[in-house]
Amino acid sequence: MALSWTKEETPRWDAAKRAVFGEHPPDVFGLKATDDQVLADEWWKATDGDEVVGYGRLDSVWGDAEILVAVAPSYRGRGIGEFVLDRLEREAAREGLNYIYNTVRDAHPDRAHVTSWLCGHGFAEHPDGQLRKRVSRT
Repeated sequence: MALSWTKEETPRWDAAKRAVFGEHPPDVFGLKATDDQVLADEWWKATDGDEVVGYGRLDSVWGDAEILVAVAPSYRGRGIGEFVLDRLEREAAREGLNYIYNTVRDAHPDRAHVTSWLCGHGFAEHPDGQLRKRVSRT
């Protein structure tokens, strides 16, 4: 697999994102999106050749950024999530951000697994429900 990382200049909620996010509506992931709507924040896509296999999002506020990592259902368990998370961390470092964080919502279909996965990648749980990680400057 030869993965590429590309920033979307005008991200939209489109067929490619629907395919990666699977059967779940975007609000499960904290997104307010309708078909072909332009999306806020910074979005990147991970591709394997011509196929979109994952997405990453940074929502920067006051020196920190909420992140979102999404991997196409048929590609889960192949390291795509780690690839996306690594690239998001690099983008955050390049932008001089302090922390990246995520809040896995109660409605998330795989909440326990995602929380465990993020903690396994250096995120710490905080009392407010956020999972936070200091951005490495290396």
